[in-house]
Amino acid sequence: MTVAGVPPRMLLPGIRETGALALILLLAGCAGSPRHADDAASDSGFTHSLPGVSHSGGAMMSPADNPLTDLSRFKTPEPAVIREALLEEHERWSGTPYRLGGTTRRGVDCSALVQNVYDDSFEISLPRTTRGQVKKGHAIDRRQLRAGDLVFFRPPGSRHVGIYVKDGYFLHASTSKGVIMSRLDNTYWQRYYWQSRRPLEQRQMAQLNRVLSPER
Repeated sequence: MTVAGVPPRMLLPGIRETGALALILLLAGCAGSPRHADDAASDSGFTHSLPGVSHSGGAMMSPADNPLTDLSRFKTPEPAVIREALLEEHERWSGTPYRLGGTTRRGVDCSALVQNVYDDSFEISLPRTTRGQVKKGHAIDRRQLRAGDLVFFRPPGSRHVGIYVKDGYFLHASTSKGVIMSRLDNTYWQRYYWQSRRPLEQRQMAQLNRVLSPER
């Protein structure tokens, strides 16, 4: 074949040189172009290296198996962590009858319930009696109540204590109904409300709960 009067044997070197140059430019362009975020993300599924193991070792794992992903639970706000723990305690103790001097699910009084809940959920030791518990932490205004704060009442001839949970509700051992949740704005509890106290700051309580129950 003749192109513009040029013999084929003279065209071959030019064609080979042009093809080689095009191939070099193509390869250079692929290696130098920035990688798209979508491409990077497509590799992330099962290509997280184990801690302390290099990529060359070939030890890979799924994000679901990576223990570092468990750190996400620490993003949960402190009040929510405490409320969840208290609601779980309510489920555990709900229906337990009131018994003066009682400390178990067969029968419990108000201060023993508070002591058990704080110990079980937060590993915080409180005094056994209402008289001792009312001296712990610092007093707070009723309008500042947060989950985990203690609320105290002085009905005629006695003292009573409960744990504030949320939305105006507190957990306590009622002398007539056993362990229940009641509202602070109930006429009876409003009449005999005494004071509120915060034994420990919420951040500290939440951290203690996370350490004791890391699955939360």
